[in-house]
Amino acid sequence: MRAQFVLSEISVGLRRNLTMTFAVIVSVALSLALFGGSLLMRDQVSTMKGFWYDKVNVSIFLCNKNDAQSDPNCAKGAVTEDQKQQIRADLKKLPVVDTVQFESSDQAYKHYKEQFGDSPLASSLTPDQMQESYRVKLKDPEKYQVISSAFSSRPGVQQVQDQKNLLQNLFNLLDGMKYAALGVMALMLVVALMLIVNTVRVSAFSRRRETGIMRLVGASSFYIQMPFIMEAAFAGLLGATGACAILLVGRYFLIDHGLALADKMQLINFIGWDAVLAKLPLVLATGLLMPALAAFFALRKYLKV
Repeated sequence: MRAQFVLSEISVGLRRNLTMTFAVIVSVALSLALFGGSLLMRDQVSTMKGFWYDKVNVSIFLCNKNDAQSDPNCAKGAVTEDQKQQIRADLKKLPVVDTVQFESSDQAYKHYKEQFGDSPLASSLTPDQMQESYRVKLKDPEKYQVISSAFSSRPGVQQVQDQKNLLQNLFNLLDGMKYAALGVMALMLVVALMLIVNTVRVSAFSRRRETGIMRLVGASSFYIQMPFIMEAAFAGLLGATGACAILLVGRYFLIDHGLALADKMQLINFIGWDAVLAKLPLVLATGLLMPALAAFFALRKYLKV
């Protein structure tokens, strides 16, 4: 096969179908940008889960005198010193427990004043109204049920709270956004594939005379199909390059500069450049192979070689 002939045929095909080729490039770029973005969002959610789940605790709130009068879980009265010591000892025996930290009512009152000092309720609270608690850090945050089942019904325990649940709604929202991006990506890929098939079909029809001559002189099917396949692959590669540029520019302006989310939202551990760069080869490979395969199967139906 002469490379010069194949390249000239690719150039002719692209010029003849310039508008449709441009539409293919744009569709592939947008669909692959959504594809890469959904992969990065999945990594971001995983990174955030690992970051926050490593910091959250299971809190065992103990009954105080006020709870004994109003909370059914504290009907037996405020927690005693013996009960507190027994809870601590039992916690340290559990293999899922990493560390146990006791927070007194005075410490809880201090922390509350630091966080909600401007609240009208803060001025009416006193330290004895605050609950004592054990802050339990687990080796595996998913093992919360072990602590809950062991201590929820203990005398002196008002509530066992898993702080991970407070973050679950956020992660559910991010997961929903990820799946929505995947849905839009799938729709865009279908549109791109239809454009590729139509572009190849029009290109094959416009060059049916050349194809017939090549068939008469004994050219192989692969030789005849190759310019059309490479045409589609070239357009797909341009679209994939555009998608990579969108991902890089998006990471730069959303996180590092422009909106600068990394500076404004320091409590979130954002994915780094290494995660973005790791997705680019996959985006480029998809952009190259997807149109080439679509063109190959389209030619089997429309070229009749």
